[in-house]
Amino acid sequence: MAGVPTEERHREILSLVRTRGYVSNEDLAQRLRVAVQTIRRDVNHLAGCGLLTRHHGGAGLVSSIENIAYAERQILNRREKEAIGQVAAREIPDNSSLFINIGTTTEAFARALRHHRALRIITNNLHVASTLAPQSDFRVVIAGGTVRSHDGGITGPTATALIDQYRADFGVIGISGIEEDGTLLDFDLDEIDLAQAIMRNARTIFLLADHTKFGRRPMGRVGHLSDVQALFTDRAPPPAVRAILDAHRVALHIAES
Repeated sequence: MAGVPTEERHREILSLVRTRGYVSNEDLAQRLRVAVQTIRRDVNHLAGCGLLTRHHGGAGLVSSIENIAYAERQILNRREKEAIGQVAAREIPDNSSLFINIGTTTEAFARALRHHRALRIITNNLHVASTLAPQSDFRVVIAGGTVRSHDGGITGPTATALIDQYRADFGVIGISGIEEDGTLLDFDLDEIDLAQAIMRNARTIFLLADHTKFGRRPMGRVGHLSDVQALFTDRAPPPAVRAILDAHRVALHIAES
């Protein structure tokens, strides 16, 4: 396939992903007789268009019903998530109270908070709690409920009820997908219930989402971009999303990894 136009190569990649469900970059490079770097660029472009999901070392089907495994999400766009977390953390004053929910980007945010002073954190994320609990002048409240073995998230009605017992200065949430009309989407209904509880009870809502979340389409509706006060991401959003941010005066922070 050397010398074949880019569009034809993209069609072949999409065909292989639909047939197999997942294909490694190395397999694609051998099959199409191009460099792995070329395949990575192709996969990045197709993922950005919402036509497939970029995985560590390969590409897979876009799913509206199942999220990428937690271990893989820890690796995907790690530098970008760390940069987003650092930029968002700089917007949190000392002596603040905040909710932090489940997600690898919110975990990066929690790591960036360790130089703050006198924070009060309410979370349903065991990884966030274990990161911040050792800080002697932090107070960490962890939601009760069922602990998920695969990602340390705590979900269920008990966890959501605890969030509803508090009011906090900031609610810091992650998300699995943002449609072009501004709808915020996620996969798990228990996670959605808890994110909505945070949005009800936080005075200021920060949304943390790397660029791969734009155009991704999970089934569950969390809310809308107009419900948040600031979006932290690593690349300029699509024009339609940017227009919604401007219309609703949602602050946009772009972190450079």
